[in-house]
Amino acid sequence: MQNAVTAMIVALTLAFAAPVAAQDYDVGLEAYQRGDYAAALHEIRPLAEQGDARAQNSLGVMYRLGQGVAQDFVEAVRWYREAADQGYAKAQLNLGVMYDYGRGVPKNNAEAVKWYRKAAEKGYTLAQYSLGNMHFEGSGVPENNVKAYMWWSLAKARGHKDAAHNLNIIKNRMTPADISKAQELAAKWWEDHND
Repeated sequence: MQNAVTAMIVALTLAFAAPVAAQDYDVGLEAYQRGDYAAALHEIRPLAEQGDARAQNSLGVMYRLGQGVAQDFVEAVRWYREAADQGYAKAQLNLGVMYDYGRGVPKNNAEAVKWYRKAAEKGYTLAQYSLGNMHFEGSGVPENNVKAYMWWSLAKARGHKDAAHNLNIIKNRMTPADISKAQELAAKWWEDHND
């Protein structure tokens, strides 16, 4: 009988553990948004240490910006990588930025492209815009106006104003056939990712 009661208590504890963790993250996020970084850190750090990707990314942001902790780009990269390896798109973008600018890691455009692409493939607008930039500039990938146009088109469709501006500039450097190819690639991406 005692084993059955113990098993029920453990089961109930586990059943309610996830909602409590989500609530703690929300409390931490609210504290962060009002500028109470100590309270945010108090809520977010334990969740990050337990493997919560949202919390890991948020902790990375706090280290990158020096909010509630001493600014530490290496530590920011550590937390971004933890979340990015779990497939969290915001962290993948953030890790790409760190490689793109050489913050906490040596500047590595190929690594930046790798992480931007992972987030862009998940539909993360800023990553799509950034990946378009990398293709346009030939940073970490060969220069390719068709792919730059494609990624910027996707970002523009989600409201990114700089992507719209860049499309107007790049059109003047492309043939109608190139533009058509880029539009086909963008349409194919939408079809493949919006089932």
